[in-house]
Amino acid sequence: MGHLHSDKKVLNRIRRLQGQINAIHGAVTDRDVPCIAILQQVAAIKGALNGLMNELIELHLKTYMLEGEYNQEELEKFLEIL
Repeated sequence: MGHLHSDKKVLNRIRRLQGQINAIHGAVTDRDVPCIAILQQVAAIKGALNGLMNELIELHLKTYMLEGEYNQEELEKFLEIL
């Protein structure tokens, strides 16, 4: 997916995920942060990661599969990932 380097929506999602992961790292090393707060942050990251995955799947389908440039081997690899 070489076209992703210019997709602002995807890049913004990744930047938010990076920020959330950094926040968890900081929270885990801070003894004053309760476990439930860390779990909430992890749940937020899980949701954000699922959103990123859905966005990537949609872009891949629109860019490659719907344009007819897909072969059987690539389709099998795509389905295996899913």
